[in-house]
Amino acid sequence: MADSPALTLTRSPSLAPLLARGALLSPSKRPGPDAEFPRTRLVLPGVRIDLARLAAYERVCGFPIGEDALPVTYPHVLGFPLAMRLMSGRGFPLPLLGLVHTSITVTRHERMAPGGLYELSVHVEGLAPHRRGTEATVVTEARRGGAVVWESSSTYLARHRTHRLTAVPREPEPRGPLPRVDEWRLAGDVGRRYGAASGDRNPIHLHPLTARLFGFPRAIAHGMWTVARCLAAQDVPQSCHLRAEFRAPVLLPGTVTYAAQDGRFELRGREDRIHVTGDVYPT
Repeated sequence: MADSPALTLTRSPSLAPLLARGALLSPSKRPGPDAEFPRTRLVLPGVRIDLARLAAYERVCGFPIGEDALPVTYPHVLGFPLAMRLMSGRGFPLPLLGLVHTSITVTRHERMAPGGLYELSVHVEGLAPHRRGTEATVVTEARRGGAVVWESSSTYLARHRTHRLTAVPREPEPRGPLPRVDEWRLAGDVGRRYGAASGDRNPIHLHPLTARLFGFPRAIAHGMWTVARCLAAQDVPQSCHLRAEFRAPVLLPGTVTYAAQDGRFELRGREDRIHVTGDVYPT
């Protein structure tokens, strides 16, 4: 995407209008792996960290407050409004309503100080067939002094009928069960608290009534909150690679088991149902 046309923004987009626009346009979308998608790379220079908002994020995710380095997942929060601007537009072929975050990979190349000045960029890398529909890959990068210090690749699934005979294989299950480390009781307001800290106020995360409109019996936790909560419970290297896959929604309120060993981690629910799997290791 280095040669893609770049659109430089003067400020971070507001998420609420983007959610409304995406919902309004969703019924007209025609998803498919061969559809056209926006090639523009959105760039937001001169990003400074709002320390109060960062502290709220650290608090709800369980990270120590006031550390001299950003949590490894926090740049995703900074770049999410740019991703939403792309995914809520007319040129993005997947409907925003019902779009599911299925996985994320992150590489942090070096420590990121809360007082630093960063440039963010986001682009859609492509579309791919999935056994349940079409998946889009969205890439986010954070630069300091022109060098990439953090980058991620997220996949988002639009479910629809597909007539393809070949299925995209699921990531293999980890070898052997991970040992139980802790049990967490999640309050019903976790989605609202994380939404306030991150800006992601998708209605499926906020209240039982709004979650039921999308087929969930109760509000569900943000996938990125579940990953952040797992990482807050371990020592993450400053230069590291992270991979996480979102398997099943976490209903709120609820109880989950956190299991981890040697950088691998997972969240399990009732009857050992796996909600999140992942690993993080130094680079």
